[in-house]
Amino acid sequence: MQDPNEDTEWNDALRSFGIIPPKETPKDEVEEMVLRLQEEAKVKPYERMDLAGLKEAEDEFDEEDERAIEMYRRKRLAEWQALQRKSKFGELTELQGDEYVKQITYAGDEIWVILHLYRPGIPMCMLINHQLSQLAKKYPETKFMKAIANICIPNYPDKYLPTIFVYFEGQMKARFIGLECGTPDLKLEELEWKLANSGAIKTQLEENPKKKLEDVMASSVRDCSVHYSNKNDQNKPDVDNKCYQLNRID
Repeated sequence: MQDPNEDTEWNDALRSFGIIPPKETPKDEVEEMVLRLQEEAKVKPYERMDLAGLKEAEDEFDEEDERAIEMYRRKRLAEWQALQRKSKFGELTELQGDEYVKQITYAGDEIWVILHLYRPGIPMCMLINHQLSQLAKKYPETKFMKAIANICIPNYPDKYLPTIFVYFEGQMKARFIGLECGTPDLKLEELEWKLANSGAIKTQLEENPKKKLEDVMASSVRDCSVHYSNKNDQNKPDVDNKCYQLNRID
């Protein structure tokens, strides 16, 4: 196919009849930069300011900017409040029995809550509490809570501990009971991945860390099996050769 930007009489004729678009003009980098600077100059200075900056410079704007500034201030304030609301947690908090509805059911819009039911003295519960404390600092936008199981839920069986419930806007989205939480060798990254899959946190992990460990272990088992098999082959008596020798003697 002929290049429509090529300078030929045929292309000129096609352009004159509107069959092909006008020839593209090469972009001038300097001109593009000037246009970009002109666009940036149209942005009001207050649109680059935070709330403190607006407060400082409010006397420098003329009257016609006042309404726009007020609308922009409200927008920035709403953004700041949303950020504060999402980042106000940051620690694993003990849930009292009479606070369940307030802290879980009415946690708030777009709030994820991770609740760990535990009992003091159970090693796995202690491990989970320790790891959740670390994750709470890493993901302050998520509410991390813990509660002694039989205080939160009367007569809750120890055989179901540890138990992790995940809520979003008061609705349960996931639960991990007993071994579903992990084994005694549970790594922090494994718990992080598990909670991320529930939606409660946004992890930077790209794949399940437990899968990496399983792949390494499987590879080691295969290597050992091959080594053991080769060793047995070397030590295996040459049955065929011995049978041949016996036949010759007979």
